[in-house]
Amino acid sequence: MTPPALPAEYLVRFTDTRHGRIRSRLLGRRQDAPPVVAVMGMAVSSYQLPALAALSWTRAHLVDLPGLAGSDDTPHRLDVAGHAEAVCDWLDAADLPPVILTGHSSGTQVAARAALARPDRVAAVVLAAPTVDPKARSVPRALYYWRRDLRIPTPGLNRTHRPEWRRAGLRQIVRLVRALLRDRLEDVVPNLACPVLVLRGEQDELCTARWARRLAELADDGRMVDMPGPHTFLWLDPEAWSEPIRELADAGAGR
Repeated sequence: MTPPALPAEYLVRFTDTRHGRIRSRLLGRRQDAPPVVAVMGMAVSSYQLPALAALSWTRAHLVDLPGLAGSDDTPHRLDVAGHAEAVCDWLDAADLPPVILTGHSSGTQVAARAALARPDRVAAVVLAAPTVDPKARSVPRALYYWRRDLRIPTPGLNRTHRPEWRRAGLRQIVRLVRALLRDRLEDVVPNLACPVLVLRGEQDELCTARWARRLAELADDGRMVDMPGPHTFLWLDPEAWSEPIRELADAGAGR
């Protein structure tokens, strides 16, 4: 098994927000379909590039959160709501047609809160491998299930993560984990005014099928689709999520 290839080309942009300057990367060509805006995962971002490149039917933007990956440091500590504010600022500055806002893992919590705050800018939300499942809402439990998920080989993933982990630093990662554990995605999803697509890897140890189904059921217009692979299914099969998201777009998101 070989790791997916990172895109050879993409456009890098920087946007000023109330929490500092944040980096985004743009892939694909302008199409009639709604653009996709992806929120980075837990202190890591670049691993999503192959999966976003697979969305060749639209343009895709990958947004780094303040103080992480390619974005500038922020002068103060941010929780999930603060990161969502930065995404909202980015959406306002980008002034795109209503987007499909995606998050993977911890990015689902930020994406959902941003969608709640900017319903006019978000046509639909994709929660890929959502967190935090109630079974893992303590640091020891989250670490336990994360390690169980690592039993499935993901060649090249840690090598992609390593520079971004160093950028974040252990202290900031621990603070982020604690903030994420306090956040309740199930309190946000019922209030979303747009369709919600929940994607879960069939071998995901961090997100149970029960949790994923519950989130889909909490949404006014929600559905769940199983993906092959573990929590990081996007890395092992970058093409996997393209068709469900395209179906979401074709069903009327952003039209």
